[in-house]
Amino acid sequence: MPRTVRLATAVLAISMAAAAGALPAHAVGDDVYVHQVGTYDYLSQPDFGGLDSLSSGVSDATLGLGTFEGVDGEFVMVAGVPYRVGMDGRPEIVDTQRATPFAQAIDFRPDTSGPVAPGTTCANLAPVVQQLAGTDDGIVAVRVRGTFTELVTRSVPAQYPPYPTLAEVVAQQATFPLPGRRSVLVGFWQGAELKGLGQPGLHLHGVTADRSAGGHVLSCVVGADVQVSVQRASGVVVHADH
Repeated sequence: MPRTVRLATAVLAISMAAAAGALPAHAVGDDVYVHQVGTYDYLSQPDFGGLDSLSSGVSDATLGLGTFEGVDGEFVMVAGVPYRVGMDGRPEIVDTQRATPFAQAIDFRPDTSGPVAPGTTCANLAPVVQQLAGTDDGIVAVRVRGTFTELVTRSVPAQYPPYPTLAEVVAQQATFPLPGRRSVLVGFWQGAELKGLGQPGLHLHGVTADRSAGGHVLSCVVGADVQVSVQRASGVVVHADH
């Protein structure tokens, strides 16, 4: 059954949902939840075995990221369309019945948006997100759209048991420089108090506007037309913990 992690100002409460499906897909009243399969702690064991289908976490979602069983590529959901970016760097629409060890998704309805100063790097986007969201804790869904003077993404190859560490997997990554490309980056900013559910800080995946390239975002420099949109979530529903 899903585990619900509900956020309140500075309090983290963990409870078990009464049954699978006890919460509607992504919202209860005015509350909006991130739904996810697995946790970052599970990946870090390391264990990349699929825990559930993507559909259990991304049903009715419009924005998300994650990976696939065996960390076989990068999962990106933009405007409700699910993509897999493999070692060729090309996004392909993917069947959400595929298994995943880790994925996060939300029905993205931005609370607010704002411009980003040209020349800002991805490493310096977190303060922009925090200011727009009005928080330095919890979990915030993020979309960054526009032209990037520099953008580098990556994907990793499929792995098989016995699984190597995440660091060993990343050492095998293929990187894709995408300078001057209009793109959309999506993901989540997460506070330190949620360490283990996901990656603390800002985690982004993305695709180019023409959907010809994408992956996990390693670095970027924003151009003159980039906008950030954010949505603060009320909590996280974890499906198939491990």
